[in-house]
Amino acid sequence: MITINKQSNLNNSNNQSFKGAATTTALKGIAKAADLFIKSQENLSSTRFIQDTATNWAPKAIFARSKADFAEMSFLEFLESGIFYFASPLLGEKLFRNKIFKNFSPEFIKNKVNEQIPKTVEEITKNSALTEDIKKRAISTKAGIVLACAAIPIAEYTLSFAKNLFTLKTFNKSNFNNIANLDKNNNEKEDKEQQQRVERNSKKQLKKAAILSAVGVAAGVGLALTGHKSDKLQTISKTILEPGKAISNGINKIGIHSDKADNILSKFSLDFANSNGKLALSKGQLALTAILGLFGYSKAAEDRGKLDVAEVWTRVPLVVFYTIFGGELFEKGFTKILQKKNKFPDILQTTANGKLNIPTREQLPQLAEKLSKVKNTSAGKELARLTKEKAFVTAVPYAFSLLFMGVSLSAITRLWTQYRYNHQKKEETKQINSFENIDKWVPTPEIYKEFSI
Repeated sequence: MITINKQSNLNNSNNQSFKGAATTTALKGIAKAADLFIKSQENLSSTRFIQDTATNWAPKAIFARSKADFAEMSFLEFLESGIFYFASPLLGEKLFRNKIFKNFSPEFIKNKVNEQIPKTVEEITKNSALTEDIKKRAISTKAGIVLACAAIPIAEYTLSFAKNLFTLKTFNKSNFNNIANLDKNNNEKEDKEQQQRVERNSKKQLKKAAILSAVGVAAGVGLALTGHKSDKLQTISKTILEPGKAISNGINKIGIHSDKADNILSKFSLDFANSNGKLALSKGQLALTAILGLFGYSKAAEDRGKLDVAEVWTRVPLVVFYTIFGGELFEKGFTKILQKKNKFPDILQTTANGKLNIPTREQLPQLAEKLSKVKNTSAGKELARLTKEKAFVTAVPYAFSLLFMGVSLSAITRLWTQYRYNHQKKEETKQINSFENIDKWVPTPEIYKEFSI
């Protein structure tokens, strides 16, 4: 088993010109398809976007109950995926970092400050090569960018209200029972009062979202401009970026200490992830956005009926949990099983401290070269094998998310909602019949005796 250095691979991969050098462009057939799959998986934003579309949109499209159901589901899923996985790097990296916030520092240090933005608070504060002014400006600017990007979780919360408005305006429907086609005889009529309530509340929420987003941008700009001038603003900046650590420190100050709790809390960060020096979606941002999305789903569903709320709370919490934790947990469990059976040791590497290390796609050619020298085989052949093995390790958890979280959950949710509706209608019919039978009831002689004086 060979462990390679990622940086040396990046430095040397462009210099491989000898005959038989392993390159991903030379892969063919199944290996080529496996390489394309791996490539799509090794970026958090694109990976999550593809998985979310596959596990949420496609199965629900298959089980769509009406044109309105299909249209609003498609509207929601594609916009939601875009918000989740591309808004952070686009707004945070391209707009706020490089177009706006970069210019808030003096000309002679603005590039140095900007270079620190993708790094963690700890990396910045412990960098002895930086002046205190640059450190403080970098931290407050990072926090300012996060505040300016508050529009992203706000948009996720509000998206369900936009979906309600879209369905109302496009199909003139606000009753969830009609949208989901639960009454196959189409006997339910639209309630004009409900339609007005849906439109009024949706527009109110959209306006509120616009105001809050503008406030977030203004607060972010203010913090980036002045955050380096005050220790209190520095503390606020660090709390915004790493709220988990702030909570942990606060608990410790009142005498409660737990290494396990501190370790868990310290991982909750709203800072961006560092993707080769660029801002990218972090798991903390993903978690916050997903959780707010759940409550947005539920609140918007209240306007359209109890069954819509019930369907949301049947499906969405599981999807949110899986989006944040489930995929990673399942993948860890699967790789542990493979390790115990000594499968794919060149892919499932164990480091000196006992941790799992899986080579990236960029590392595979260099690894193939080294293995080919050890085994006296073709580098191209080794690369094809490694690519297929890595694709298998990645594809099984992916398939699970598609089949269980996508197809099975969508089918079960829709069947369960239909069952609830049918049960509700039976209860309503029983009540109606009981009232109708009152007129036919004839008191018996025993009843007269019971109430006689």
